Amino acid sequence: MARATTLFRDGATLRVSDTGEGLAVVFQHGLGGGEAQVAQTFPAGFRRLTLECRGHGGSGLGERRPFSFDMFADDVLAAADQAGLDRFVAGGVSMGAGIALRLAHRHPKRVAALVLVRPAWTFGNAPANMQPIAEVAGLILGHGPDKARAIFAQSETAARLHRDAPDNLASLFGYFDRPDAASFAEVLADIAADGPGVSASDAEALDMPVLVIGNAVDAVHPLSAAYALAAAIPNAILADVAPKARDSKRHFSELHTQISTFLQSHSKVRSLIPS
Repeated sequence: MARATTLFRDGATLRVSDTGEGLAVVFQHGLGGGEAQVAQTFPAGFRRLTLECRGHGGSGLGERRPFSFDMFADDVLAAADQAGLDRFVAGGVSMGAGIALRLAHRHPKRVAALVLVRPAWTFGNAPANMQPIAEVAGLILGHGPDKARAIFAQSETAARLHRDAPDNLASLFGYFDRPDAASFAEVLADIAADGPGVSASDAEALDMPVLVIGNAVDAVHPLSAAYALAAAIPNAILADVAPKARDSKRHFSELHTQISTFLQSHSKVRSLIPS
């Protein structure tokens, strides 16, 4: 059963999806993604709440600037409040993983467990792997989507990704093709320059079950980021799944299995399932 609601903050109408039953998981999309991306990433069998962040999916941009992990995490927490979720599992893919990590650090009494899928950030702002996104954003802001696309197609970055991470390159070209490319470039630039605001020592202080999932052949979501987070967080479980760039079907199958097994097997998580 799917339930759609909205949340109004700072002049932005934000779209919220609430699907399934059982254990409550607040699971967020990546930069440029939305409900459709999460529906593909997250397995069935649980209650899932997803807020489409400002400028993503059906959500408006609102009036506040700059866009940030702090802003997006506060919006997600407001959506959880509206849904009546006092405690929940927090998770997400890429940017969504960073939002979940920030929520766990800032609100540890509310986050019962973490699921971090293909993390792109670790413990600092503007990591090197975000450079291609920052480059795309700068080109769109400076030249408009059409000219920016042509410039980027001839860049060293595009050539490198074509060789090493074609799946990432396809995602980057998708930013130029968005109908709202000119306005969304501001979101890209701000988030690429930001970070979850969680230090290595903050991660070491997390006291909850954590699953970190990474994959190879991914320049924007390097496997090293997943390893770094799993190494820093006490008792975190690390899963290395099939690269999405090489076998998408296998990737999502393994992803679903890892998430389902983690949520079903951990006693602290099971205790949150409504009776």
